[in-house]
Amino acid sequence: MSPSLTVRRIAADQGAVLRELRTASLREAPYAFGATLEDALSADAASFDATAAERAVSFSVSTFILYTEGHPAGLIEAHFDATAARRAFVCELWVAPAVRHLRGGELLVDTAGAWLANEGATEIYAWVADANRNAMRFYEALGFGPAGEHRRIERAPEQVESLLVRHVPSTSQVFQQ
Repeated sequence: MSPSLTVRRIAADQGAVLRELRTASLREAPYAFGATLEDALSADAASFDATAAERAVSFSVSTFILYTEGHPAGLIEAHFDATAARRAFVCELWVAPAVRHLRGGELLVDTAGAWLANEGATEIYAWVADANRNAMRFYEALGFGPAGEHRRIERAPEQVESLLVRHVPSTSQVFQQ
């Protein structure tokens, strides 16, 4: 029997869960995130509590948590940028290695994408390091393609990341399928 996976929006009282998942992600894949493990470990619990409380109710940024058999096993951030275009992004995706084969990453991206679409997004973007071929293939398999933008990675300026985009089908496109 395979474990059941669920994704739920972070609750206001889940600062400790957010901290646990963030530090686990930074321990396992420090190259994949903008923050460092040291940043996460030195942040006080109140900052994670405040982040969880904000993301539980905000219309512009949220975190979604993956659970397997009721235990936290991954997370993703979804947000709108502060530009006039109000572009929608998914980022900070991480799934515990022990459950990656269960397609929890796909479930997280799809859930975050549905939330963004519900908030008005027609396109969803993700910055992916060019050197991270696994992440690039993962996003491409989910329907993301090149958006034509590239930038140097702030924490590793010798590396480049590319912006990927996935179009959100309109209601009429969904019904035509």
